[in-house]
Amino acid sequence: QVLLVESGGGLVQAGGSLRLSCVASESIYNIDSMAWYRQAPGKQRELVADSYPAGQTNYVDSVKGRFTVSRDNNKKTVYLQMNDLKPDDTAVYICYASIQKTAWSNWSNLWGPGTRVTVSS
Repeated sequence: QVLLVESGGGLVQAGGSLRLSCVASESIYNIDSMAWYRQAPGKQRELVADSYPAGQTNYVDSVKGRFTVSRDNNKKTVYLQMNDLKPDDTAVYICYASIQKTAWSNWSNLWGPGTRVTVSS
């Protein structure tokens, strides 16, 4: 079974920082994009930031300058450093990866269970 496991969520005051981590199963053969999505209560899931093996990254406008996505390809891990957090950042943050389970597999989407981030005003 292949998994993504997130950690690092929690409760923080506005202006504070959190660092999320997402580790993919060691058995996964290949990973292309790794990304962070978030879903706030009553809202649709939105892409926060994504990253690619060669280092390219993209961000939703609302987090530019505050959040930084990075990855360690050897550790199959993606991080999200979140600074200057705002109450509007409150959501469940969900890790995503585009993976090949084995050398003979098609590419497939893999989602983590999510980690909750709550920013108090």
